[in-house]
Amino acid sequence: MAAASTPVERDQVVKTPQSGPVPFDISKPPVIEGFTPLPRAKEEGFKDKFIRKTKENPFVPIGCLGTAGALIYGLSAFRQGKTRQSQLLMRARIFAQGFTVVAIIVGVATTALKSK
Repeated sequence: MAAASTPVERDQVVKTPQSGPVPFDISKPPVIEGFTPLPRAKEEGFKDKFIRKTKENPFVPIGCLGTAGALIYGLSAFRQGKTRQSQLLMRARIFAQGFTVVAIIVGVATTALKSK
């Protein structure tokens, strides 16, 4: 069995236009035909994020303030020698911490259910 071979002319070379090297600009994204990127969201600062999160779940900051208030007031009562009041305020602090943890869990659960 003889394989048929076709003669290839060596003079026929496909020539592509030579354009110089394309400079790469790091400050701009690459241009891709038929693709338009989504606009970037504005960078959110600490204050904006805190306000947004407080609006989403207002019970967490309330619980944190209650915890801090009970702790500070309980420590000052302890320093003054009011042991009974200090003990009650430490129990109130534990209650406020529990309230805060429950508020965080409820907020995470509602956020997870909202996305579905």
